[in-house]
Amino acid sequence: MTSVHPDEPGLSSEQYAAIADFRFQLRRFLAFSESAAMQAGLPPQQHQALLAIAGHRGEERPSVGVLARQLLIAPNTAAELVHRMEQGGLLTKTASVDDRRRTELGLTPKAEAILRRLTVAHLEELRVLEPALVRALGGIDRAE
Repeated sequence: MTSVHPDEPGLSSEQYAAIADFRFQLRRFLAFSESAAMQAGLPPQQHQALLAIAGHRGEERPSVGVLARQLLIAPNTAAELVHRMEQGGLLTKTASVDDRRRTELGLTPKAEAILRRLTVAHLEELRVLEPALVRALGGIDRAE
């Protein structure tokens, strides 16, 4: 975390406004995302978990540890989340072929269908928000 030092030059109102606008646009998207997940019958954290698993691009298949890192949660919290999602018919767990102590996660067809619908909606929302996000990010450079 960066601290403000007394010898640093003052910040302009444009810099504050650019960061405030960017944070507002992020909050708009997150509010949309949470609402869409709830309408699809998923708690927002479960939607995030499905997206993290489906979008995982590592050498190993996604695991509880990978999920914990992606969601910025404790491993035991991720394990509880996985358990609830498995009980809800959203996830499969299989032992790794390479390391039997490691449990790999996969999406069920039910989860894939829900995630597909949510992702289409999210892509549409991002297309709508893109100009505002670009404008907000551009404002950071102009605010110097």
